[in-house]
Amino acid sequence: MTDSALHVKSLNKSFAQVHAVNDVSLEVAPGEVYGLMGPDGAGKTTTMRMICGLVRQDSGEISVLGHNVPEHRREARAHMGYMPQQYSLYGDLSVQENLRFFARMFGVPKKILLEREKRLLDIARLERFRDRPARALSGGMYKKLALACALVHEPRLLLLDEPTNGVDPISRRELWAFLYELVGEGVAVLVSTPYMDEAERCAKVGLLLDGRIIAADSPANLKANFNQTLFEIETSPTLTDVSGLLALEGVSQAYLVGRAMHVISQHGSEYGQVLSREIISGGFKVTRLDIVTPSFEDIFLHLTNENCAKRQEKA
Repeated sequence: MTDSALHVKSLNKSFAQVHAVNDVSLEVAPGEVYGLMGPDGAGKTTTMRMICGLVRQDSGEISVLGHNVPEHRREARAHMGYMPQQYSLYGDLSVQENLRFFARMFGVPKKILLEREKRLLDIARLERFRDRPARALSGGMYKKLALACALVHEPRLLLLDEPTNGVDPISRRELWAFLYELVGEGVAVLVSTPYMDEAERCAKVGLLLDGRIIAADSPANLKANFNQTLFEIETSPTLTDVSGLLALEGVSQAYLVGRAMHVISQHGSEYGQVLSREIISGGFKVTRLDIVTPSFEDIFLHLTNENCAKRQEKA
């Protein structure tokens, strides 16, 4: 815990009858990106807001660089930068005016601000747009300005709630390049994302489902721990109804990926013959059947399905 920029243990939060966050624990070290990944409603935003001290937890521990939240949230907030999903800038103010407004909020001295302002605008590639109103920025430029404003007081912990949602691929790449530069300087980053490719950029990923972290590890380890066989199958004509395959003993998941199907089984390569027979009996021709390495999306779907199955068994 002493080496962590962020320490969260057994965090819980309910709203009426909804258990939004359920026993969530995580650690983020300086110079590390931790990805909080899950579908809408999984509890990502609520977790972020509790860490910021904007929502009080029902139970559990939150410590930011040794400052407990919410008891010492003022001290903790001085070390945090938070970029929420919703618009957080002032549309009538220019790029430069927004930066200076947030700098004054955090008490950044004017002499220091001028130096930071230039550096942040350079990194975010917004120098030539410094006089443009925030409302006139593109989605990607707006997000980069919001990130710059969250960094103007040089926080050691950065909380980003789906920062690239709705921006174009080039802006997404630029935002991540921005983040990597910060991480190289020792900043700890907790980022929530619905994008599988972004999760793979993180040092560690927590998969959040129904308010509970169902798996947490590096992307490489999550892939390495996949102990099933993944078949990728193409047929002629294209098979779109996978219900027959799902009914087979030994198939835990079957879903479409473009024109192909992915079928997950606990059996080995020989099980491909069983799958072929089932497909052919339905009047389809198997044009390709390969065993493939799972993508991060396959891992996420597998872990989600496995978790749901375990909960149904307990019910």
